[in-house]
Formats: sequence, C-alpha cells, structure tokens
Amino acid sequence: MTDAARAAPPPLGLLALWLRFVRFGALAWGGPVAQIGNLHHELVERERWVDEARFRKVLAVYQVLPGPEATEMCIWFGTVARGRIGGLVAGLGFLLPGLTLMLLASWLLLGRSELPPLLVAAFAGMQCAVVALVVRAAARLWHAAAGRDPFLWAIGAVTLTGQFAGLPFAISLLAGGFAVALRRRRAWLAVVSILWIGAVVHCALHHPLVLQAHTGDVGGAAPGPLELARTGLRAGLLTFGGAYTAIPFLQQDAVGEHGWMTLRAFQDGLAIGGVLPSPLIVFGTWVGFAGGGFAGAAIVTAAIFLPAFLFPLLLHGWLERLVAHPALHHFLEGVTVAVVGLIGAIALQWLTTLDSPLRLGLAVAAFAALALVRRRLTALLVMAGAAGAGLLLA
Repeated sequence: MTDAARAAPPPLGLLALWLRFVRFGALAWGGPVAQIGNLHHELVERERWVDEARFRKVLAVYQVLPGPEATEMCIWFGTVARGRIGGLVAGLGFLLPGLTLMLLASWLLLGRSELPPLLVAAFAGMQCAVVALVVRAAARLWHAAAGRDPFLWAIGAVTLTGQFAGLPFAISLLAGGFAVALRRRRAWLAVVSILWIGAVVHCALHHPLVLQAHTGDVGGAAPGPLELARTGLRAGLLTFGGAYTAIPFLQQDAVGEHGWMTLRAFQDGLAIGGVLPSPLIVFGTWVGFAGGGFAGAAIVTAAIFLPAFLFPLLLHGWLERLVAHPALHHFLEGVTVAVVGLIGAIALQWLTTLDSPLRLGLAVAAFAALALVRRRLTALLVMAGAAGAGLLLA
C-alpha cells in the first residue's frame, strides 16, 4: 500500500473539527510560515491526513493565488476531512480567536475621544515598529518576487514610481502581469511597455510627485456598505505573497481626505494585528470598524476573506489545473512584482511620517532586529519592545 493510500484524516464530527481548528487559530503567532508549519507538523507528519506530495502540491497552488494561504490551507484540510461543510467549519474556527480579539480591540479603542496616555505612548512606539515591519516585508518580498531578474526589477521600479505619480492600481497590476506573460513576444512587450510608460508620464504631469501622508483629520464622508465591501473584496483578491500586500489597497480607500481614518489610526490597527494570533490581514476588521462600527467590521472582514473561502470550497480542482498553465503563472508573477512595487511606495511614504530622530532610531533598531533575529515570535517581541520603548520615550 502506498503512502497516498494510507493517508486519510481520522473520523471527526463537525464540533470536534471546529474545536481542532480553533486551537490552531489560538496558537497562530509567527505569520503564515509558522501557521502552515503547525498544520504540516500536526496534520501531515503526525496524523497523516494527507501525504507529503499532495500537501506540497496544494500549498503551491495557494501560494500562487491571492489570499491568506494559511487560512486557505485550513479550509482545504477541513474539506478533506468532512467535505465543503467541514472546510467552512475549519476556516471559521481558525479565524475565530484573532477576529474576536481584533473586534474587541476595535470596540474598546476606536472612536474614543481620548485614549489613556500610557496607551498613546505605547502605540507611538509600536507605530515605529510597524514602519520597520513594512520596510522589511517590502525588501523580502521584492527579493522573493524579482530575484536577480533585471526585467522584474524594472517592473517593480516603474510600479513604485507610478504609485508616487498617481497611476491607478489597475494599470500597474495589469501592465506588470501582461509584461511578464508576454516577455518572450517582443513586439507585444514593446506595445505594453510603451503604453505603461506613457500612462506613468501622463499621471506624473497631472499629479504631485510626492504622496501626501495624511496623519491629521480626515475629510471623507462615512463609507456606505457597498464601498466597504468593495474595499475588503479588492484587498482579498489582491493579497499576493502575504497580508502586507493588502496594505496599499486598504490604505488608498480608508486613509486621507477621501477616507474615514487617519494614517496613525491605520497603523495602530496594523500594530494590533501584528501581535494577535491570527493572519495579519485581520487588521481589515479594524479598518471596517473605523468606517462603520460593528456592521462595517463585519462587511470588510467578510469581503476580505470571501476569496479565501471560495477558492478551496468551490474552485479548488479547476484552480489547480489553471495555475499549472505557464501563461497564467507568468501573469501572476508580474502582478506579484507590481504589488511589491506598491508596497515599496507605501514603505517610503511611511518613513516620512517618522518626525523625530528618536522615532527614526527606534524604527531602525526594530528593522535590525527583524533582519538579524529569525525566530518564530521575533515580530511579536519586536512589537512588544517598541511599545516599551514608546513608554520610556514618553
């Protein structure tokens, strides 16, 4: 009998399955690598729900597709155990601890006229660590997505420039995807490149070349349900390579004169998301709460995670075949590089918000710790240290 034939999940009721994945969610510190590592250790190595080859093939599919891959893998494991209803139960169980804590934090902290001074000081320190996290994530994602390929580096650089020039996201993402997909067809590549560069130049002539870092009051009206749903769905569909890639899309809608929250409030939510046992994208719940209270939090959260549930529950077999197609793989590679360029622009923008040498020094120290100490809970410890430093500096 082969390993594949022997591998099968144990008989579990829906309640037992739900509790099992609630436990995974309650221990989900350390980001997607640690979360997927826990799933692999428990369900593949110890309990043999599936064999190693099948696990790696499925993981490769969800690493290519948008969405938080740890959540998608939980849903897929639940589907293996109990069909689609099992996938739904497993996914909701995995998300429950982090979502509950983020919703509680949103309710306690957002909308208050004044926060306790010690909490304000801790958040000020954590915001420096958040800037370091984003800069570090941009550097790592850029290396992973572009490698040493000058063509991919050029796509990322043009996308970064286009973001500062006011180029719409859709043009950057589509142009990056098509440029990589058609890179061997030089005539088509020339056409795409000319149109792309022309769009950047056009936007540069009609927009300021420096993004405004909105840290004060916001001027936009309260968002409606459809706007919140669109914000969450776009972030969920364009989350390539980790939750950090959702930051540009959420920030564009939520922050500034046309949004509903300040940049500092946005960064606070990201800081809280970084210390909770959950996928980092759960900070979208904070963004939704700022825009519409409990209803807004529910709308944005549901929209963000909708693709993560639909892909494994309804489209897994078709997507597994589609992702194997080289043309789509190259297109998604180009989209990923373009998204990393957007994150690079956000990182540069956020660096300009560090308005004192002490805050800049704290961000540099946090970046150094993240780069040099590669442990599962490094980000959590860096965030806690930054909060302590904020208290001391206050």
